[in-house]
Amino acid sequence: MGCFFSKRRKADKESRPENEEERPKQYSWDQREKVDPKDYMFSGLKDETVGRLPGTVAGQQFLIQDCENCNIYIFDHSATITIDDCTNCIIFLGPVKGSVFFRNCRDCKCTLACQQFRVRDCRKLEVFLCCATQPIIESSSNIKFGCFQWYYPELAFQFKDAGLSIFNNTWSNIHDFTPVSGELNWSLLPEDAVVQDYVPIPTTEELKAVRVSTEANRSIVPISRGQRQKSSDESCLVVLFAGDYTIANARKLIDEMVGKGFFLVQTKELSMKAEDAQRVFREKAPDFLPLLNKGPVIALEFNGDGAVEGCQLIVNEIFNGTKMFVSESKETASGDVDSFYNFADIQIGI
Repeated sequence: MGCFFSKRRKADKESRPENEEERPKQYSWDQREKVDPKDYMFSGLKDETVGRLPGTVAGQQFLIQDCENCNIYIFDHSATITIDDCTNCIIFLGPVKGSVFFRNCRDCKCTLACQQFRVRDCRKLEVFLCCATQPIIESSSNIKFGCFQWYYPELAFQFKDAGLSIFNNTWSNIHDFTPVSGELNWSLLPEDAVVQDYVPIPTTEELKAVRVSTEANRSIVPISRGQRQKSSDESCLVVLFAGDYTIANARKLIDEMVGKGFFLVQTKELSMKAEDAQRVFREKAPDFLPLLNKGPVIALEFNGDGAVEGCQLIVNEIFNGTKMFVSESKETASGDVDSFYNFADIQIGI
């Protein structure tokens, strides 16, 4: 017994005119637009200001190499970016879904956001960083770090397209693969460092079309103190649960607390399981367990004398009716912070 489809193919072939050749099969991957790597590369430039506008990279890989005395701005999200053999350059990189890798670079100033950050065989880099995982340096020296501080209208959407959370930033938790006894290959930039003094807003007509701001209160990524020494023994943990206004509420709370003189130490966005909630929220866990199924939580650590009471007052006045976890007292707050961030570090592999 023959196959119906083989008979149909035979009939189609017989009905085709003799001089008409059979068309080659078309597959979905044949329809994809061909990518020219040269469109996603800056190479061999000197004394130039160059860049890519929003929507022009659109998640592709990018390469920057052999550039000297250049200002380079990538105002879009990308897959990975490698920077090789660059000297005395200013570099801005929009959100990178994977890794940013600097190799054999000298005297560069950068602002960037990525999933993974790695530096090898580099000297004297100053980096304002947002990194979802622990930044790594190797065979490098005089590398200085600050917290990412940048804004333009498309940036928030680019973070989402790159799969990055603005609240997952381990910018100051550096791992040095090749430490030298008695020396420190990396340090933190001064807390009052002005990002525009390091990575200025571009002035060329094309790149000026991107409406950039480096004001701290407009930064897409919340500016945290990270691993800097805390100003007080008192910290407060706040956990916001997933909902329509969670990000807006987190930003509002940060603005209110910082406005009252408290410091934002660190932030985190991740999913919690029931056992995590039991460990962090303890006797209050039953109140919050149903909320965990709605999505990831956002956690904020504030520091300063009176942080717990100050935070409770703001939450009660501004967010009354919104369910949040707030440390109950100064005595329990330190344990709250440790419990949450210990589990969070384990989850992201630090």
